[in-house]
Amino acid sequence: MTGPLGRLRGLRGLRVRLASACLLVAAFAALATAALTYREARTAMLQRAQDSVVGSVRDRVEAVAPSVPFPPDRAALERIVALVDTRGNTDHWIVAAAYRDQWVTSDRMLGPDAVPEELRYHVTERVNTAFQRIDRKGVIWLAVGVPITFAKPMWGVPSGVSVYVFTPMRAQIEEEAALVRAARNGAIPAVLLALVLALVVAGGVLRPVRALQRATRRLAQGRLDTRLEVKGGDELAELAKDFNHTAAALEQNEARLRTMEARARGFAADVSHELRTPLAAMAAVIDVLDEDAAAEHLDPDTAAALRLVSTETGKLTRLVDDLMEISRFDAGAAALHVDEFDMAEAVRRCLAGRAWSQAVITDLPAGIRAEVDPRRFDVVVANLVGNALRHGAPPVEVSLRSERRADGQWIVLRVADRGPGLAADTLDRVFERFFKADSARARSAGSGLGMAITLENVRLHDGRIRAANRSDGGAVFTVELPRYARTRIAEDG
Repeated sequence: MTGPLGRLRGLRGLRVRLASACLLVAAFAALATAALTYREARTAMLQRAQDSVVGSVRDRVEAVAPSVPFPPDRAALERIVALVDTRGNTDHWIVAAAYRDQWVTSDRMLGPDAVPEELRYHVTERVNTAFQRIDRKGVIWLAVGVPITFAKPMWGVPSGVSVYVFTPMRAQIEEEAALVRAARNGAIPAVLLALVLALVVAGGVLRPVRALQRATRRLAQGRLDTRLEVKGGDELAELAKDFNHTAAALEQNEARLRTMEARARGFAADVSHELRTPLAAMAAVIDVLDEDAAAEHLDPDTAAALRLVSTETGKLTRLVDDLMEISRFDAGAAALHVDEFDMAEAVRRCLAGRAWSQAVITDLPAGIRAEVDPRRFDVVVANLVGNALRHGAPPVEVSLRSERRADGQWIVLRVADRGPGLAADTLDRVFERFFKADSARARSAGSGLGMAITLENVRLHDGRIRAANRSDGGAVFTVELPRYARTRIAEDG
């Protein structure tokens, strides 16, 4: 199927869903790996940078501490800042020294409030070297605090002097950005590769499914010898085995049903054929009995019995003829003897031959010609009109039209009555064999095969027939026959 609907179904297909699932799993794995790698690399990078700065600050403070007088004055604090802030360092440091309420820094813009409370607490109260990352005007800085202590034999005594160093982490931020780019650039090709692999895997997984789909369609078309090749031992292979078993069972059942159907058709044909000879003899006898029934020398009961026998024999004869006709259709022996003639004239001859001309209103334009089998067309008209006269109500209307359509020119025959119409649950069954819409008509003159024979004759012409109810009451049967015969088959014998 093509078009928007076909594309929409394609997007919702099993291959797309399977490939999407594989792609999502691969993308998640790639992104998770990239995220974990980034986190570990970033942590290691920052830890290395922080350890380097903290170690350098501690070493410089330890080198300066022995020369610090106690208590230090402002000049001593400035000397500490100058000694720690060596301009030869490749990193840009801002150094500050604090003692009680004194604050000396190499950058006048940096005040005591730049030191975070937590960092100050660890340095002054717990007398520990500490560090903390801070955000200063949108730039990440590393703040390191080192206390200066006086050396004693067993332990260090705090001097109250604290040294703070602030250094921007631009290099680390650039390295982190480069790390993000590397992770992103590595994840995108991985996801694209995963997409290609997902499509390949999905195609391989769905190949047996497509084979099963094609085999199922062939099976639905009646090709019951269809089998699947079984490969491997997975679930799809088991499904292929089950399909083959099912197809084999269907093929066996279908062969058995065809045999039974052929026997049933043969039985009906044989019975009908065997009945024709005795029925012909009975019909001859019945003609004589009918004459005797009309004679006055027979008593009324005997005459009524003779008329009943005559009527039932006539019904049986018509039933046998209908069964013979149906058996020819079932056996494929029914054939067309196509001829081109005036359709309106054929309808008039059919009505006149059965003395229905006065009981039917006709609308039969002249000049409508078609290639049909005249005998079978006569049967179609007779069955439809007879059915309308028996089970409908007057007036019965017969109309004929010629219509040109996209698939060719068609002849449309329409037979309608003004009766009660057909029940909704019988419209689809009216052409079934032995079907009678009214169960009270089980003993009626009809065999229940007339409409089935009509349907078969229409189909033999590659035509169509349908039953419906008129909006103003009554049933209507519409027959559509192609103007030109699509099949020309000569009857044998």
